[in-house]
Amino acid sequence: MSETTGTAPPGSPTTLYEHALRLHQLAPEKPLPRDGEPYPDDGTHRRRRGPESPEDRHSVGKDAALILNAHFARSSARPDELAYAFHHVHIPIHQTEHIAAAAERADRERVRRTGRWLVRHGTDQCSVTVGLALLAAVGTADDIPLIQTIGLLSNHFGPLAAHAFETRPGGVEALLWLAERVTGWGRVYVVEALCRLDDPTARPWLLRRACDGDVLNGYFAGRVATVTRLHEEIADLGTDTEMLDHIGRLLHLMSGCGGMGLTLARYPHSAAVLEAHARHAGSLGPTVERYFTIASLVQHLTTKPPEASGCTAAQREALRATYLDVLDREAWTRIARAGFAADDRRMRWLADHRASELRLRAFPDREPGAEG
Repeated sequence: MSETTGTAPPGSPTTLYEHALRLHQLAPEKPLPRDGEPYPDDGTHRRRRGPESPEDRHSVGKDAALILNAHFARSSARPDELAYAFHHVHIPIHQTEHIAAAAERADRERVRRTGRWLVRHGTDQCSVTVGLALLAAVGTADDIPLIQTIGLLSNHFGPLAAHAFETRPGGVEALLWLAERVTGWGRVYVVEALCRLDDPTARPWLLRRACDGDVLNGYFAGRVATVTRLHEEIADLGTDTEMLDHIGRLLHLMSGCGGMGLTLARYPHSAAVLEAHARHAGSLGPTVERYFTIASLVQHLTTKPPEASGCTAAQREALRATYLDVLDREAWTRIARAGFAADDRRMRWLADHRASELRLRAFPDREPGAEG
């Protein structure tokens, strides 16, 4: 097949880079709304069927590599000739040995120029993905801003952006910048890369900000606890409210992330970290999130056997008593009821949950099974 197979859409479509940059400039410190979706070329991808991933996973990326090989074999070939060359083949969103090998075989500077052009000027996410894979293979520090910007479209480009930074000098700082501005699956890719690097300079951020509350955080919550040596950091927990809140999120996620990541049952320091969190939880002012976190942990301690929390029976009962003492305080109960009245989904879940003990403490006017 010709490497130029494919038809460009009519008009002058917006490049994916421009799309990401425009949304980023509207709120430079926040993730893009809906991860930047829909992308400018969304229509052309939704209308097509396939191409499907090869059944043999070792063949993934081979078709794209063949196109790259043919392109780089022609010294006169220009990067723009690849603008729509990959739309008819399966393009993986993760780095593959075939695309990386195609990048390594050709002149590195030419590969870099091609990758930069595709990422900066591409209007088809297939070609932009290949361009990013080229930069992940042979890019330099000069490419960091370009990769960061396209990486903001993190559900699709997050894996390759994270891989590019994980294997380059200056990658930790680049990953931390991106981690602050992505959520969902993108956050999974970036935080897991930070955990694999296990760089001491990233630990303060991982200890305080890695989990943003998304259920997908369950894939890396236990890894964060392990890499940051959380059980060694809890000595000064009472003076670090940001870390205390984050530990609450970690524990809540690890209580229910079976099949995703490390659970409390398998984390060797669960009892110590839970005890430290319970001891200091009441020192914070009540908020809906804090109430929900503590109540969810109580729910886990109440309905699961002690070993599911990594505790003995005696430790579990002591934790429940400490947590319930916080939830019983008048200010905390008022927060819970106010959240329920405001139709906060977390308070609704707690109020309607089958564990009547929690419902009757925070919502004494509600009977088990009552509708919200």
